[in-house]
Amino acid sequence: MSEEVNTQMNIWQPEPGETLLARAPITFATGAATRVRGMRWFRDTDRSDIQHELPGWPEGPSFTARSTGGVVAEKSLKGAATAVGVAVMAFLSSAGGNISTPSDDAGSDTPDDPADEVEDFPVIWAAPGTIARTLPWQLDPGRFDQKHHRTHAIVTDRRLVIVCLPFDKKQFEAIDDEVLWQCARTDIDGIELKDFKDGTDFKVIFVDGSWCRLSCKWRRKLTRYLVEPPELLSLESLSPAQRATVSNYAEKVQMPSSTSPIITRNSCGHYNVDILLPSRFTSAFGASETSLVMDSDGQEVDVEEYHPEDF
Repeated sequence: MSEEVNTQMNIWQPEPGETLLARAPITFATGAATRVRGMRWFRDTDRSDIQHELPGWPEGPSFTARSTGGVVAEKSLKGAATAVGVAVMAFLSSAGGNISTPSDDAGSDTPDDPADEVEDFPVIWAAPGTIARTLPWQLDPGRFDQKHHRTHAIVTDRRLVIVCLPFDKKQFEAIDDEVLWQCARTDIDGIELKDFKDGTDFKVIFVDGSWCRLSCKWRRKLTRYLVEPPELLSLESLSPAQRATVSNYAEKVQMPSSTSPIITRNSCGHYNVDILLPSRFTSAFGASETSLVMDSDGQEVDVEEYHPEDF
């Protein structure tokens, strides 16, 4: 395992004995249904607006949900535009055009909770004195300059951390983390993946009943260790053959001595080994892992032989 010279400015690091599991950009979510599109609210349990009560928060935009009449009119216009688009596509197709449309099966057109996704769109739901009220205002795209800054969520086996950092399209590798907020894993009661509409949202539900709704383009990478915290295996707990495979792989990818591999055992009996290399951290994407799958004998498994649990 090699030493790595850190050319980046200030990358957040876990404490000794703590394992970094994931890192990715996040913000508060944004409404997608016509009535609340582009909007978000901060609510107490009586559904009253609390953004002016949140300590240290600067002024931000105030939204008013669109009226039912306006929604109907917008849907009518959208329906007419869609009909025209379908007619044009049909004509081009019949004329021999080679047309393909992107699809994303991660999202859903059916809301899980119409009250919070269609009629209203709270991204903080918190009674006085609860954890969600302590979240940083920098998560709000309406208050924080997303063109020149990013907010990242960092997941470890001990806590959830939110940092902010500068963002420069010409220097993704330049990272200068400032810790904004953190909570212990024991403060989190559960995670809900919210698929309406783009499949990028998720809720973090805290043990005191408060919650927040966040958005992340790499949602599954970030939440897979939060939805069901895995049992992490130490290198010492593996067989000699398995240890040799992991050590050889770490040497191959030039894992620095300050980094620990993330080793988990799948229900099929295979082992996932993920390594988050600091050299691959960027302000745009967070942490990207390099991975291998090995069997119980320590042999690396070809991707053609992966089981569903291995992906």
